[in-house]
Amino acid sequence: MDLPIRPDDALAQPTRARLFAMLSELRRPTSTDELADRLALHPNGVRTHLERLREAGLVMRDRPRQPRGRPRDMWMVAPDARPGGDPPSAYADLGRWLARSIPPGKTRLRAVEATGREIGRDLASEGGAGSAEDKMHAALISLGFQPERAVDPAGQLTYRLGNCPYRDAVRENQPVVCTLHRGITRGLLDAIAPETKLAGFVPRDPDTAGCLIELRGGLADEAQARAGSNAESDRSA
Repeated sequence: MDLPIRPDDALAQPTRARLFAMLSELRRPTSTDELADRLALHPNGVRTHLERLREAGLVMRDRPRQPRGRPRDMWMVAPDARPGGDPPSAYADLGRWLARSIPPGKTRLRAVEATGREIGRDLASEGGAGSAEDKMHAALISLGFQPERAVDPAGQLTYRLGNCPYRDAVRENQPVVCTLHRGITRGLLDAIAPETKLAGFVPRDPDTAGCLIELRGGLADEAQARAGSNAESDRSA
């Protein structure tokens, strides 16, 4: 994600900019201590910067339950983060030019999807805390899609994508760009949750967004179990 340079922006401070860039690259929930270790800084100072980023709507904090001890703060890029005040654009000019150069024939589209699948496997984060579904959600966030989760009674998990970071390229060649995105999604699933089935991939208008990634098994089962656990906790509270 391109970082803004306005002096009044939360990312104008170098340490905060580095933290935001690191979370974007890691593509997974990350603890305060890990971020502090990576930057060779004291956790208290890092926590202060992260709180400033959270107040600016750029990152979000989660405190997953643990069998023992106090919950740890886990940080990730916020689904609706707008660094610099604008939705992520994903190098619009380059993407638009590349999309224009690829003809959308059936054979070429199969090759595009296969390439996207390889890219998705490379993008998937390795290790780290958080469940497989957390990692998939974080990967979509880091790519700029601003996903919203939903689990239906039949057990299907749907990510509704609130932003299309490739919208300029999509306008040039929607079949190619959306096929690449579908391949990236499959590659992420290969690496993060290979037992999960991509049940549906529904492109929408890139300017209004709302594309759907529909999943069954694996991640969907995990999200449904979490929703049930949260509902039980609410009833017990």
